[in-house]
Amino acid sequence: MNDRILLVEDEENDVFFMQRAMKKAGLHPPHVVIDGQAAIDFLKEIIDRDRKELPGLVLLDLKLPRVMGFDVLTWIRQQPELRDLTVIILTSSKLSSDIESAYERGANSYLVKPNTSVGLQHIVEGIKKCIGQDQPTALGMLRTLSEMSLTQ
Repeated sequence: MNDRILLVEDEENDVFFMQRAMKKAGLHPPHVVIDGQAAIDFLKEIIDRDRKELPGLVLLDLKLPRVMGFDVLTWIRQQPELRDLTVIILTSSKLSSDIESAYERGANSYLVKPNTSVGLQHIVEGIKKCIGQDQPTALGMLRTLSEMSLTQ
């Protein structure tokens, strides 16, 4: 997994705290888009322009303006060039129906947004450990991180 991250998040505070946690962890700043359509447009542009610039990871909120996160995830999985893109759902929802739907649509991990900066830093540190790993190793690590976030 490469170290380019696309953050799809419409809440300014969540973007701010995520960027701060990533900086503290020594990660590159993510490319941020604030709605689902902007995420699709961004990924389409990269596919058309230079696939080497694709992010290695997408952090995707579910409740977004214009195009919902589930629809963005479905679109990503329908694109041959993006089928192997790692997508982590990062949302406040703990609903089992949302979790099931995310995995059915091809999410690699489902993380519940923590309500503390320490919790967020823990998630970001977990993501950092996945970067640079081969995909099977990274996905195994993300599953563990997901299980931990759902039990908090």
